[in-house]
Amino acid sequence: MEDVLDLYAEPYEPWQPVVCLDERPCQLVADTLEPLPRQPGRAKRVDYEYERRGVCNTFMLLQPLAGWREVKVTERRTKHDFAYILRDLVDVHFPHAEKIRVVLDNLNTHSLATLYEVFSPTEARRLVSRLEFHHTPKHASWLNMAEIEFSVMVGQSLKRRIPDQATLTTELAAYTARRNQQQATIRWQFDVQQARTKLGKLYPQLS
Repeated sequence: MEDVLDLYAEPYEPWQPVVCLDERPCQLVADTLEPLPRQPGRAKRVDYEYERRGVCNTFMLLQPLAGWREVKVTERRTKHDFAYILRDLVDVHFPHAEKIRVVLDNLNTHSLATLYEVFSPTEARRLVSRLEFHHTPKHASWLNMAEIEFSVMVGQSLKRRIPDQATLTTELAAYTARRNQQQATIRWQFDVQQARTKLGKLYPQLS
């Protein structure tokens, strides 16, 4: 916990960006009846019945101090998907960074060893040399600021029925473009000293 909190307290360094990474499922739901459009004095009316169209996955990449985020929609959440997200992080989003510090939870796929299961040893080592993982403690994924951005994303873009992956991709592309244009940052105020006070019972008790 303190490792992550110290990382959040560091000043913004473009050559050593701090990126929060997380994923969440999104259920695809379609209308069975065409909604009635909004009219003067009457809100849009949507029938209560709907059709389930499966589930897809969204990856969130968030650089909180720079006000930048990227959302990637994938069919599944596998080791291959995670490995390609990391490769994009290195080669597409931060090609000139010396080291990319990544904050993520303890999901079984969240390991640098995953890169060796997907890419050749040479390619995997190239990527590993540019990445530095900082895991949140177990049962404390709330320390990952990507969860805050997910909450904003759901409130602004996913409070309606989305029938397919293409629509979801378009909707989230518009969301990220808008938020990035605003350079919306996250003000993280929980630091190590507060943790030692508020979560003191979690620390070892020394005699």
